Amino acid sequence: MKTAISVDDELISEADSAARELGLSRSRLIATALEAFLRKRRQDEITARLNEVYAEPDPEDARIVKAIKAKFRSAVQDSW
Repeated sequence: MKTAISVDDELISEADSAARELGLSRSRLIATALEAFLRKRRQDEITARLNEVYAEPDPEDARIVKAIKAKFRSAVQDSW
């Protein structure tokens, strides 16, 4: 699909230089950069969601972990 965008002269000049060095067209360079940006954005969103899920333990899970630790502590303290 063709589209028109506005890009700062200095940025497009740098992009043209990079495209030449890489043997790519300007369009291919911009498409590749956009793909990489969007992939990173998706990964960052997934990471943020996972961090939210695992940041706060479920109160029920915390209660179970506490009970297990107490049992373990008492078992270790008992004489064998």
